[in-house]
Amino acid sequence: MKLWMAIFSTLLFGACAAYHGHGLKPGEDGLENVLHVMGQPAMRWQNADGSVQLAYPRGPMGFQTYMVYIGSDGKLRQIENVMDQNSFVHVHAGMTKKEVLHILGPSFPGWTAYFKTRDELVWEWRYCDAWNEAARFDVLFDSSKATVRKTMSQTESQMGLCGDGRCLCSH
Repeated sequence: MKLWMAIFSTLLFGACAAYHGHGLKPGEDGLENVLHVMGQPAMRWQNADGSVQLAYPRGPMGFQTYMVYIGSDGKLRQIENVMDQNSFVHVHAGMTKKEVLHILGPSFPGWTAYFKTRDELVWEWRYCDAWNEAARFDVLFDSSKATVRKTMSQTESQMGLCGDGRCLCSH
């Protein structure tokens, strides 16, 4: 029984480690290797130039969404976590849902909310802020125009989601 638990633990740890593409080499590995190591993406885009973008969200309780970029030559260009301020600043009023998805990937469906009186749709992502605190990034869409109205961020402690008053990220 102990042997089976050790094997299971090793496989489970290996699966988690591979989720961020550990071991994949830009310029060397191709799409097939990425899919073998990371699995099927939640979203996939084929760009006009022949390049491909894949989205791997870790939500709802994870803090990362990995975007994988494959060049038109079929080789891995880069893997990056887009759950950070560097990505959030690219989301602005007037953008479409499709444009937001291309930057951040899909939000967790269970955290999507529609507010009828404001005709507002909200998508939410979880991330780890610069102070290592769990936080949420929200994109608020004007439903009638289907475009971004505004964005906002709050820590989970500001939202009252932490019993001890502070939620630290655990990777």
